[in-house]
Amino acid sequence: MEWNWPLASFEVTRPFVAPSHEYAAGHRGVDLRALADNTVLAPADGRVAFVGHVVDRAIITIDHGGGLVTTLEPVASDLSAGTDVARQEAVGELAVGGHADQGDLHVGVRLHGHYINPAVLVGEVPLAVLLPCC
Repeated sequence: MEWNWPLASFEVTRPFVAPSHEYAAGHRGVDLRALADNTVLAPADGRVAFVGHVVDRAIITIDHGGGLVTTLEPVASDLSAGTDVARQEAVGELAVGGHADQGDLHVGVRLHGHYINPAVLVGEVPLAVLLPCC
């Protein structure tokens, strides 16, 4: 599956920080600062699973199949659940709210219910290599 970042032009303002265990502190996503355009794009082909507000933030969730789900916030979107979207198709506009700084888009990705670093999907995280010891 081809996967792209959901903003055309951005800088990373807060990277993914894996928690030490399922309930530990961490940053289960990546925050991106939009540099030019506030249009939020589908990172990969999929189907909109949820659009709406959770607490104080507008959220859109896209199910890409195979257990891969992307949540983008805060995003104001006119789409509705069940809408098919193509990679790089506009799915909404960056909004205000949530835990990310104003002007930032939080990108969370789950694989089979577990958060993963979205950068892995665009090949930006090198694979760990175990070296022989001693």
